[in-house]
Amino acid sequence: MNVINASSGVTCWDYKTVKLRLRGFLGGKIDQPELDRILDEASGEGWELVQVLATALYQGRTQDAVLIFKRPRPGPA
Repeated sequence: MNVINASSGVTCWDYKTVKLRLRGFLGGKIDQPELDRILDEASGEGWELVQVLATALYQGRTQDAVLIFKRPRPGPA
């Protein structure tokens, strides 16, 4: 059962962020096996990926990616 705001009928969410270090001399290269592992682990726990943010290093280069997940907030059984 999920928590639903009684006054609005809207589902309440929990959020989780995971920082993924990108590879390469100046970043920007995704470690595909590591990304797959993170996604599989999160989805197995009921998390849904909703956004990926690239962190700016300089001159448009990216060193990290922040993965944002959500899942319905569990309510009382």
